[in-house]
Amino acid sequence: MRPDLLKRVEALLPGTHQRPEVQLLYRMMRDYPQRGGKGVRSELLLLSAQAHGVQPGSAAWESALWLATALELFQNWVLIHDDIADDSEDRRGQPALHRLHGMPLALNAGDALHAYMWAAVQQAGVPGAFSEVLDMIHRTAEGQHVDLAWVEHREWQLHPDDYLEMVRLKTGYYTVVVPLRLGAVVAGRTPDPRFEAAGVALGAAFQIRDDVLNLIGDAALYGKEIGGDLLEGKRTLIVLHWLDHAPADQRATFLAQMARTRSDKDPQQILTLLEWLRESGSVQYAQEVANRLGDEGLTLLSAALAGLPGQDAAGQILTLAEQLTRREA
Repeated sequence: MRPDLLKRVEALLPGTHQRPEVQLLYRMMRDYPQRGGKGVRSELLLLSAQAHGVQPGSAAWESALWLATALELFQNWVLIHDDIADDSEDRRGQPALHRLHGMPLALNAGDALHAYMWAAVQQAGVPGAFSEVLDMIHRTAEGQHVDLAWVEHREWQLHPDDYLEMVRLKTGYYTVVVPLRLGAVVAGRTPDPRFEAAGVALGAAFQIRDDVLNLIGDAALYGKEIGGDLLEGKRTLIVLHWLDHAPADQRATFLAQMARTRSDKDPQQILTLLEWLRESGSVQYAQEVANRLGDEGLTLLSAALAGLPGQDAAGQILTLAEQLTRREA
């Protein structure tokens, strides 16, 4: 997160309270924002605002900074809830919030951050911003619900297209589509309709890369546990493609482990499953899909940005979008 946005987060959140329990809440609300993060979504918003003609230092730029702050708060309260839902161990190289303080307190801290996200939107004072952020939450919740429902219902009769439909909702809108649209809105412009198709393609490519890194990434750079998706029973593009082609005995072993809770899974069996996935062609398949979606998204995005006044910022958006779809950490 940019230092100036973190300062806004810190200024917006309450600081001290005489009751130690409430003081703990305030500290927990600051925890994930203070851990850092790449700040990709807020950066896309600010670059989009500049591409649409907003000048740094202007009143519109001040509004853009508040909307970027709102995106950072959104990202952090969603991560708190996501970690609870997945029972994750780590976040950004440290124990997840619910691991430190228990699920009820972490859930409440996420709820509180959600409220302050809307305070940041209010500070921006941009007509149309409220509906954009609301739509972002709706789409993200829909995608998250599909993802969680598969786990809850132990659903494995799925295929790669099911995954892509889910991830376009869960990741595409809040990662790319809405940041780009908010940049246009804060400039007083109508967002280009091509932002949606470009953003869902780029967001899906970004998430697929994340799934790949969860299997083969460097834990120190990735910031989450390697293989965590298997422990959490995540339906990823890699796994669904592998299941379509796996030998019957390997498939049976996999499904037997996935029928268990995270704590009941056999660590040695999970390591074996990791090796099967890494040695298969499914990782390469997922990378190829990410490349294709990334190329499609970049082509659409380039066309949408071509006529905007801030071409330097437009070029930076394309560079950042390409980095997202080719990420190695």
